[in-house]
Amino acid sequence: MKRFLTILAALSLATAAFAAGGVDGPVEKQSLNINAIVMFLIFVGATLGITYWAARKTKTAKDFYAAGGGISGKQNGLAIAGDYMSAASFLGISGLVYTSGFDGLIYSIGFLVGWPIILFLIAEPLRNLGKYTFADVASFRLRQKDIRTIAAAGTIVTVILYLIAQMVGAGKLIQLLFGLSYSTAVILVGVLMILYVAFGGMLATTWIQIIKAVLLLSGASFIAFMVMVHFGFSFENMFHSAVEIHKSHAKIMEPGGLVSDPWNAISLGLALMFGTAGLPHILMRFFTVADAKEARKSVFYATGLIGYFYILTFIIGFGAITLLALDPTYFQKGVATVVNGFQTIVSDTNATQVLVGDKKAIVGGDNMVAIHLSKAVGGDLFLGFISAVAFATILAVVSGLTLSGASAISHDLYASVIGKGKVDEATEMKASKIATLVLGVLAILLGIAFEKQNVAFMVGLAFAIAASVNFPILLLSIYWSKLTTKGAFVGGTVGLVSAIILVIMGPAVWKDVLGNKEAFISLKNPAIISMTLTFVVTYIVSKMDNSARGKEDQAGFEAQYIRAQTGIGADGASEH
Repeated sequence: MKRFLTILAALSLATAAFAAGGVDGPVEKQSLNINAIVMFLIFVGATLGITYWAARKTKTAKDFYAAGGGISGKQNGLAIAGDYMSAASFLGISGLVYTSGFDGLIYSIGFLVGWPIILFLIAEPLRNLGKYTFADVASFRLRQKDIRTIAAAGTIVTVILYLIAQMVGAGKLIQLLFGLSYSTAVILVGVLMILYVAFGGMLATTWIQIIKAVLLLSGASFIAFMVMVHFGFSFENMFHSAVEIHKSHAKIMEPGGLVSDPWNAISLGLALMFGTAGLPHILMRFFTVADAKEARKSVFYATGLIGYFYILTFIIGFGAITLLALDPTYFQKGVATVVNGFQTIVSDTNATQVLVGDKKAIVGGDNMVAIHLSKAVGGDLFLGFISAVAFATILAVVSGLTLSGASAISHDLYASVIGKGKVDEATEMKASKIATLVLGVLAILLGIAFEKQNVAFMVGLAFAIAASVNFPILLLSIYWSKLTTKGAFVGGTVGLVSAIILVIMGPAVWKDVLGNKEAFISLKNPAIISMTLTFVVTYIVSKMDNSARGKEDQAGFEAQYIRAQTGIGADGASEH
C-alpha cells in the first residue's frame, strides 16, 4: 500500500513541479546578471525571427490552429516534451533530489507510468475525429452548443489558472536569475507571448517549444555529463559521497519517506495523472501532425525524451550534493569541514549542523540548486545560458496555453456556438488574435495581482478541472456508446462547479489564501471527489435519458468508433 501511495505521490510532485512554471515563495531581487540578459536577448531575437517566418506561412485557420498539419511525429514529440521539460521541472525536481535523495528519482519519473497509457488511448482517436480542439471530438455525435460550451468553459478556466501560475512563476524566477523587477518580468513574458501567438500561431509556438526543449536538454545533458566525469562515471561513487555529505546521510537512499497524507496523495495524483490527458494545450498538438500514425510517434518520442530528461535531473540533484559542498559560498552562513574524507558544509555557529540538503541553507532556496551547479561545472557564461533557457521555458509554455485558450474562445464559442459554423476563416482568425490579446493582458494583470499569493492551489485546481471536465467528457465520448449530450453536459457542469467549490472550501484557499484558521474540508485537491462525481453523474443522467436527442447521440457511436479506429474520413475533418 505504501509503495502504491508513493507512486501516486510521485505523479503529484513530478507533474506539479513542471506545472507550477517557476519558483514559489518569497524571493529577493538579485544583482544584474549580464551573461543571462545577453543570452536572453539572443534567444528573444531568434524566436521573434521564427515568429516572423511563421507569420508569413500562416494564411488559414488550419495554419493558425494546427500549423497546417505539417509537423512530423518526431517534431511534435519534441514539442510535447518541451511542455513538460519546464524550468520548474529542471529547477524544482533537481532541488527535490538534492533535499530528499532517492525519493527524487521516484518523483521524477513516476508520472511516466500513467502518462503514456493515457495518451496512447487518446492520441489516435483524437487525431482521427477532431480538427483543432478536443471539443471537435466530444461534439462529433453530440449536440454542438451544449458540448462546446462546457468544453470551452473547462478549457478557459484551466488555461487562466495555469497562466496565472506561469506568470507568477516567471516573475519570481526572473527576480532570482536576471535581477529584473517582478512586474517587468511579468510584462516581458506577456508581451512576447502575445507576439508569438497572435502572429505566428501554432507554427511559431511549436518551433519555439522545440528550440527550448533542445536547449534545455543540451544544457541538462552537459551538467549531468560533467557530474559523472567528476565521479568517474560511477553511480556507486556518486551515491557513496552523497550519503557521507548529506545531512540525512543513508536516509536519502530510502524511498517513500515523503508520503504523509494518503488521501491528499491519491487525490492530487488522480488530478495530475488524468488531468494531463485533459490539458488543452497538450491535446491541440495532436492536430498538428498529418495522421494517426504520426500522432502515435509523437507519444513515443515525447515519452522517451521526458524520461531521459528526468533521469538527468536525478543525476543533477545527487551531483549537486557533492559538488556544491566544495564551495561554501553557495550556502548561507556555511563553512567547509571534512567528514570521513569528504568535504561538507556546516553552520558557522554550530559545527554539528550539516547544511548540505537543507533547502533553506542553499542561497536562493532548493529551486536554485541546478543554477548553482551550472556555475560550478561551466562558469559564469554557462550560468547565463541556463538562466536564459529557464526563462525561455516559461515563454514557450505560456504561448501554448494562450493559443489553446484563444482557440476555445474563437473556434468553439464564437465560430461554432455563436456563429453556428457559418463564420468564415478570416473572421475566425481575427477573433483568435483578439482573444489572444485579451488573454495576454489578463494574464499580465492577474500575474501582477497574485504576486504575493501561493500559486500552488491554482495549479492543483487547473489540473483538477482538466481531470473533472475535459478528460471524462473526452474519454466517454470516444469509448462509451451510451453517452448522451445531456449526460455529458450535466456531468461536466457538476465536475466543474464541485471542483471550484471544494478547492475554495479546502485549506489551499480558505486557509492559506484567505487567512482563515480552519478550512471546511482537509482535502487540498478535489479530484478524487469532483472527477468521481463527473463520471457517476454522467453515467446516471445518460442512462436515464430516453429523449429523441439521447437516442440520436447513442446511434451515432458506431460511425464515430469506426472513424476513430481506422481514420476513414479524418482528412475531411470539420467542426461537425
